[in-house]
Amino acid sequence: MSGPASWPALRAARAAERPRDECGVFGVHGHAEAAKIAYLGLYALQHRGQESAGICTSQGGEQYVHRAMGLVSEVFNERNLARLPGRHAIGHVRYSTAGESLLRNAQPICANTDAGPVAIAHNGNLVNAGAVRRELEGRGAIFGTTSDSEVVLHLLARSREGSLEERLIDALSRVKGAFSLVMLTHDALIAARDPNGFRPLTLGRLDGAWVVASETCALDLIGAEPERDLDPGEVVVIRRGRLRSLRPFPGESREAFCVFEYIYFARPDSNLRGGNVYAFRKELGRVLAREHPVEADMVVPLLDSGTAAALGYAEESGIPYETALIRNHFVHRTFIEPAQSIRHFGVKVKHNAVRGILDGKRVVMVDDSIIRGTTLTKIANMMRNAGAREVHVRISAPPTVGPCHYGIDMPTRQELIAHRHAVPEIRELIGADSLGYLSIEALRRTSAVLKHGICDACFSDEYPVPVDPEKAVPQLSLFRSIEDTDDDDEPEVSGSPNGAREGAE
Repeated sequence: MSGPASWPALRAARAAERPRDECGVFGVHGHAEAAKIAYLGLYALQHRGQESAGICTSQGGEQYVHRAMGLVSEVFNERNLARLPGRHAIGHVRYSTAGESLLRNAQPICANTDAGPVAIAHNGNLVNAGAVRRELEGRGAIFGTTSDSEVVLHLLARSREGSLEERLIDALSRVKGAFSLVMLTHDALIAARDPNGFRPLTLGRLDGAWVVASETCALDLIGAEPERDLDPGEVVVIRRGRLRSLRPFPGESREAFCVFEYIYFARPDSNLRGGNVYAFRKELGRVLAREHPVEADMVVPLLDSGTAAALGYAEESGIPYETALIRNHFVHRTFIEPAQSIRHFGVKVKHNAVRGILDGKRVVMVDDSIIRGTTLTKIANMMRNAGAREVHVRISAPPTVGPCHYGIDMPTRQELIAHRHAVPEIRELIGADSLGYLSIEALRRTSAVLKHGICDACFSDEYPVPVDPEKAVPQLSLFRSIEDTDDDDEPEVSGSPNGAREGAE
């Protein structure tokens, strides 16, 4: 894989035009090939994070860790997986904001405590992490990462409770925001969700072993049988093959599951809180067609995430569905741009319009969201250059007017096009003949069939957990720091004050 010097270029090439979820977590307890099962689970969760990956296993009171920058297939191989022994494992894939793509922030994060070694992998964002970190630093704590997840580890280490699960509960009671996490001790796998239930976490069984994952698609890949989702505020402790459920946190009056998981982030083949993602997206497209009909010759999905909604729109409207925009699925890493400038090169290297079917046609382009509007503007222009007579844009979600503080890497409020402009102005800016967003009322009516509460703060500006915008924590990090150049291929074994020493076989 490419060396550390290439990461600034990679981040620039992947400038955040679309929102990104920061990570996925996976855990397995009691399987003879725990490391390989975790590897496969992370492979299925790759869409949730592409910057770094890591696995920690437990055997004989020691924890073995391998973490590196890159995709799961680049980080792990037969050699380093063979150096991760044990029947218990947790894993993590991570996406970070620009400037925070550091190996030191790769998870799982490991440490030794007086109660034994622990490793934590976390999905979500803690809105009070900055304040808690400053308090801990004032009391002498030394942080080894810039990730908000490490705050939980420090709180756990300082807790005066007895068992490690009690210490984790004590630590989690002091943080606010979103967490779906897995923790590995010398003999137990512990999983927990925040009381609002912002992020997904599901349980399954595999050949007598327990598994936990961010999405059910990870269970499908390894052949595990889904058991159930963890409830908001639930902590599950799995030890010696037995599962114990705890509900230590005060219950919230209303669950606030991130609706963007359904709209964009989760894989279409996953089930979230009992609802299938693909079916939900398709229904949004049907509702969108009823709210914003238009006379056209074809419906075209924009990017992969618009496919299900576009199919729903086509079926409801009776307009034929066409794949008139082709995506290059092999653009995973930074590419070399020719010295002679090519107009809109970054968009065209990933997408190309099919001239043969667009010439003279009226096109409805369907996507799930408009964040900054830059890419959509270039693609609308691309469709016209390929011969489209009219370009109508339909969005299967309401306008994105606010940032997420609960674990989605999203631009600041001022960078969101829908915060700065009304719909008619956005239509003109992106160069569309018409523009229609799904109304928030329609989104809430459609979401009601899921039978649990949702968080739609990025559309409604109604935040379930209050956040001070002046003290908002940057997604996935607390502070900017220098580039980390560690590119070691060796696993680590827990043992030093920060939880890892290198060179262990």
